[in-house]
Amino acid sequence: MLLPIALTLACLAFVVALLVVDRLPWPLMRVVTKLGASTCFVLLAYALGAMESRYGQLVLGALLLGWVGDALLLSHRTAAFMAGLAAFLLSHGLYAAAFASGPLSSLALGVALIAALATGAVVLRWLLPHTPAAFKGPVLAYVVVILAMCVTAAGHAAGTGRWIVLLGALLFAVSDLAVARERFVQSSPTNQLWGWPTYFGAQLLLAWSVVAD
Repeated sequence: MLLPIALTLACLAFVVALLVVDRLPWPLMRVVTKLGASTCFVLLAYALGAMESRYGQLVLGALLLGWVGDALLLSHRTAAFMAGLAAFLLSHGLYAAAFASGPLSSLALGVALIAALATGAVVLRWLLPHTPAAFKGPVLAYVVVILAMCVTAAGHAAGTGRWIVLLGALLFAVSDLAVARERFVQSSPTNQLWGWPTYFGAQLLLAWSVVAD
C-alpha cells in the first residue's frame, strides 16, 4: 500500500505546484506539473488493481481519457479545446458505465435524476448565454453526460455503500464548472484555485474506489 499512498501524495504535490506556476510565465512547468498530477492518478488506479475487475478497467479507461483531456487543454486553440472536450465527455461516459456496472439503488437513481434535471436547468441558464453558437451543442451534450455520471454515481453509492464514488463524481462536476467559467464566462485565476483541487481530488477518489471492487 506504500506505492498508492506515495502516488496520492505526489499527485497532491503536483497540484500545489500547478497552482503556483499557473500564476507565473512558466509554460513548461505548467505542462510538467499538470501532466505529472494526471500521470499519478492513472498510475494510482493501476497500482490499486484496476485491471482486476470490469469496474476497475472502466475507471482506468476514464482516468486515461482524463490524462488525454488534460494534455489537450494545455493549448488555448479552439481545435484542441474541442478535442479535450470530447476526451472528457468520453471519460464521464466511462465513469457512468463503471457505476452502472454494479448494483444500483432505484430510489437513489430517481432522487438523483430529479436533482440533476433541476441543477442542469440552472447551469444551462447561466452558461448558454455566454457560449458561442458553435459550442452550444457540444456544451449541452457535455452537461447531459456529466449529469448522467452523477445520477449513476448516486445509484451506485446507495446500492453498494461505496460513497467515495458519489463524492468523486460530484467534485468532478464542480471542477467542470470552473473550466466552463474560465472558457466562456470570465477568465480569472480564481477559477484554477478551486478548479484544480476539485478536479484532481475527484480523480484521486475515483482511482481509490477500485480498491473496494
